[in-house]
Amino acid sequence: MPKLTIEQLDLCCKRVFVRADLNAPLVQGEVSDDTRLRAVLPTLRLALEAGAAVVLASHLGRPKGKPSPEYSLRPVALRLEALLGRPVELVPDCVGPETEARARALNPGEVLLLENLRFHPEEEANDDGFARRLGALADCYVNDAFAAAHRAHASIAAITKHLQPAAAGLCMRQELAALGRILQAPERPLVAILGGAKVSDKLALVEHLLERVDALLVGGGMAFTLLLALGHAVGRSLVELDRVATARAALEAARRRGTRIALPVDVLVAPGLDSPSGRAVGIREIPADQMGLDIGPRTVASFAAALRGARTIVWNGPMGVFEKPPFAAGTVAVARAVAESGAFSVIGGGDTIAAVAQAGVTDRIGYISTAGGAFLEFLEGRELPGVEALTEAPA
Repeated sequence: MPKLTIEQLDLCCKRVFVRADLNAPLVQGEVSDDTRLRAVLPTLRLALEAGAAVVLASHLGRPKGKPSPEYSLRPVALRLEALLGRPVELVPDCVGPETEARARALNPGEVLLLENLRFHPEEEANDDGFARRLGALADCYVNDAFAAAHRAHASIAAITKHLQPAAAGLCMRQELAALGRILQAPERPLVAILGGAKVSDKLALVEHLLERVDALLVGGGMAFTLLLALGHAVGRSLVELDRVATARAALEAARRRGTRIALPVDVLVAPGLDSPSGRAVGIREIPADQMGLDIGPRTVASFAAALRGARTIVWNGPMGVFEKPPFAAGTVAVARAVAESGAFSVIGGGDTIAAVAQAGVTDRIGYISTAGGAFLEFLEGRELPGVEALTEAPA
């Protein structure tokens, strides 16, 4: 069912609890990348301009259920204040008498940022009592943290039992629309590109996509487990031996369905990750003492050809050890091929987003997802607790 969105709420003179993803990287006590902060700005501005007061909440890092100064949201408050152009007060806790009093005193147009939700173990435990205390801080609930929507945490799932209505923020709404377009009614051909290190992280996704895509292009470390399943020697390349049988079954399922799984036909090999360069070899020629670290030029050409005819593309995961400059070329080339395809494209994952930026084609991608795990789980067809908990839109 379609979910209620923030535009459908009467926000005037209301306190709105906005669950955002402000889990930004910090360097020497300052936010080093404010992408996630910028993603929630449209929702915050809409609420504030509608006359609401905002109680803003997020996690940051993994403080293991107890207060840790290095995981304080204070740097986030300072950066958010600059981006919003208005004060953002950080309270020292996300629950408790002081927090409740400050939330009650909020005036329309004011923003109160709660300290890190994960300073309390009850957050990740989806504790009902903790969720009730969070819900008491506001009059309605908005979830704009799609990147955390796959977590059944108190501020994401249980809170909606105590705070209604529960609506999607603008970023959440965009994510659901873009990903839903892929799964429900994509323009065809639909081509998926998967990369990254481990096939185990994406086997469920492979199996789910096989029923929906017209072609699946596989690169990165995960490709070598599939190549091994086909009987290729892969040298010292990354493989998951315990997943070879499952990979073989997935390849057989694709063959039965007539879905093309395109694997590398050549790779860049080198003795190790710190090698200054690699050389391209066919997949039947990988030396026993070397490892594949990027797709080769013939594979790039093959993948680019497959993408030229696509009308919809979804991409997650780099084609090689992208963080090492000698082995980034394949990923960057695929990014350019996606941009040049003319298809509606959706990408997700930090390395994939970085590759698109490095290739200079960010503005030519249809939609860039803010999520990692939630992006993959949604594409796998799983129900996301943070989405399921939202109020259904009126018919």
